[in-house]
Amino acid sequence: MKKKSLISLLLIIAMLVMSACGNGDDSSAKDGEKKESGGSEEATIEFWTMQLKPTFTDYIEGVIADFEKENPNIKVKWLDVPAADLSQKILTAVSSNSAPDVVNLNPTFASQLADLDALVNMDEAVAEEDQKKYVQGAWEANQINGTTFAIPWYLSTEVSLNNKSIYEEAGLDPEKDIPVTYEDAKKVAKTVKEETGKYGYFPSLDLSLVLQHMVKMGADLTNEDGTKAAFNSDAGLEAFEYFTELYQDDLIPREALTGDQRSTIDMYQAGQVATFMGSQFISQIKENAPDIYENTLPSTGITGESGKKTISVQNIVVPEQTESKEAAVKFALFLTNAENQLEFSKLTPILPSAVEALEDPYFTEAGEDAEPIDLVRIQSAAQLDESELLIKPMDNYDELRQAMYDAISEAMLGNMSPQEALDQAEAAWNEILSK
Repeated sequence: MKKKSLISLLLIIAMLVMSACGNGDDSSAKDGEKKESGGSEEATIEFWTMQLKPTFTDYIEGVIADFEKENPNIKVKWLDVPAADLSQKILTAVSSNSAPDVVNLNPTFASQLADLDALVNMDEAVAEEDQKKYVQGAWEANQINGTTFAIPWYLSTEVSLNNKSIYEEAGLDPEKDIPVTYEDAKKVAKTVKEETGKYGYFPSLDLSLVLQHMVKMGADLTNEDGTKAAFNSDAGLEAFEYFTELYQDDLIPREALTGDQRSTIDMYQAGQVATFMGSQFISQIKENAPDIYENTLPSTGITGESGKKTISVQNIVVPEQTESKEAAVKFALFLTNAENQLEFSKLTPILPSAVEALEDPYFTEAGEDAEPIDLVRIQSAAQLDESELLIKPMDNYDELRQAMYDAISEAMLGNMSPQEALDQAEAAWNEILSK
């Protein structure tokens, strides 16, 4: 029998204890403000977001005001939580039977709660016709064990940013030589380094990016039922060898291995990198380095043998503990409807998960005066249909991610051959997956 992680076990125990203590006792509701919300009954629901204040305060408060106007029997209390605190805060809330009614979570963390049956099943709570209003890949990104545990909110896909000036300095044509594959990127890296001394390509290996690179290069991370590592293959070895060669030949910055994603934008803004996948930083580049921004040409995300492109999804979930399930789901659907998502997307470089919103010319047409930030948005939306969540929700994800990073680091630093490092990663994954 598959074992749960320590956090999962603690949650199970805590929820069972709280369930036993609170059985049939409605007075244990967190603030006593809520009543059953079925039909026209009054309800007050609590809504948590992840670090949206103060930038989006007016927008969120506007959505809430519009919702309350349409639903005068439902009040919404909004709490914005710092991103670094949200996971612990929601774990604490669930364990103490005081979970909010609606929460913004990413798929990886939300899946841990879903695996404990702590989230409302959206396949049952949302009508089929409403489910079809969302991008299919985004809806499917929120599924575990055949159950959909969240409603997709906003999305992004990987778009490369390219400094045209560096390409021209290296004798390359920025309209023709911009890389679309890993092999293209290696060629650009060699040429730019030889001709300018700068870096042609900066592939960050931070967080889950090692896993994403491997999947794009054609490696399966696990077997079908997720019980064994499956990446010790020709494709997996090719991935380890690729990054080891680039690193040891000084064709990518040292920060690709040792830094975080912040390093990529810093070096790009300083004019030291020709290409990196960091379109989420385009607004910062425009503000901090206007000369680099003017020379930036967005292009499709780099991929490998699989042809896969990655999608990032931010979700809205409804914890099972809610006493106002109908009202909570109604608000989640209102927040993520096409009209509200289109308005949100015009405030920040994100993509809506509502299909109708994506049909707006804002995401399909580049005017004559289109800037790099406009081209990023249109490129990102154009590749949405061919993008997917490359790293599916899995137990003990942080341990697995760290084990892979540790192994490829050993290869890149020359402490192991790529094959020895891959063997180490396989052994570590099999041990973690057996828990």
